[in-house]
Amino acid sequence: MKAVRFHEYGDPSVLRYEDVERPVPGAGQVRIRVAATSFNGVDGNIRAGYMRGPIPVTLPHTPGLDVSGTVDALGEGVDTVTAGDAVIGFLPMTGTGAAAEYVIAPAGILAPAPASIPLPDAAALPVVGLTAWQALFDHARVTAGRRVLINGAGGAVGRYAVQLAKNAGAYVIATAAPRSSERVAAADEVVDYTTTEVTAAVAEPVDVVLNLAPISPERLAALVTLIRPGGVLVNTTVWMPAPGDEARDVRGIDLFVRSDAAQLAHLASLVDAGELRVDVAARVPLAELASVHADPAATSGKTVIVVA
Repeated sequence: MKAVRFHEYGDPSVLRYEDVERPVPGAGQVRIRVAATSFNGVDGNIRAGYMRGPIPVTLPHTPGLDVSGTVDALGEGVDTVTAGDAVIGFLPMTGTGAAAEYVIAPAGILAPAPASIPLPDAAALPVVGLTAWQALFDHARVTAGRRVLINGAGGAVGRYAVQLAKNAGAYVIATAAPRSSERVAAADEVVDYTTTEVTAAVAEPVDVVLNLAPISPERLAALVTLIRPGGVLVNTTVWMPAPGDEARDVRGIDLFVRSDAAQLAHLASLVDAGELRVDVAARVPLAELASVHADPAATSGKTVIVVA
């Protein structure tokens, strides 16, 4: 089968499109015929060697944390899926990824793929969708009536976060550049951060700040001043610890997204119900994955790597 792998850490040129042996599922695993994977910023960081501490991988390594595809073979003891099922999943970060024609996955991480969108496009959902869900509901406990500021809402996670927060009945303030305004149109307020300082634009305190942007520590700390006592800041830029304010009982939380099949199944059901929109910025063949890793704009939208 064909796969993209890197045999050494480095820039995108280390990615090779090559022949590898088709994997065989073990106990509790399934083999998936991959329809698509997608590009996440962490894929580039792993390839470059920046994540060797928290996410150690074995070289040669196949990237691709998201997967959509069809169950092709079952390992011993698997009874939660059957051959032919269309599935999606967030693969283990230290394991072999889905930038290949076939990939092995633990059966327990898989969820039914949404039926209302093309199967390759469903690869745009797992990692970013789970990041948005866990930030809003596992950590920030967003409920109806809460005021939520989503900083950096124009990216792939932000697009889902705006929709999910609005679906929950929250009042949403989104910061985004003009080029991303359509992606955050569902928000109650949109702040153009290219012309306006966020701290000056938010007139009333918020209950939650979700930071998705790679801003400076000083700007991140300034966002805490917008949060009312008892509120929370959830930060996804985990190389920079989330600040809080103990005197006002404002908590700072660093989010490390985790695979969760039940949450992913719920997100897929929201897609099929028309309550969550999956946006794909570009679709690129597997053989051209290196060009996606080399594109600085690849993380501003969701790029799907089409395999089958």
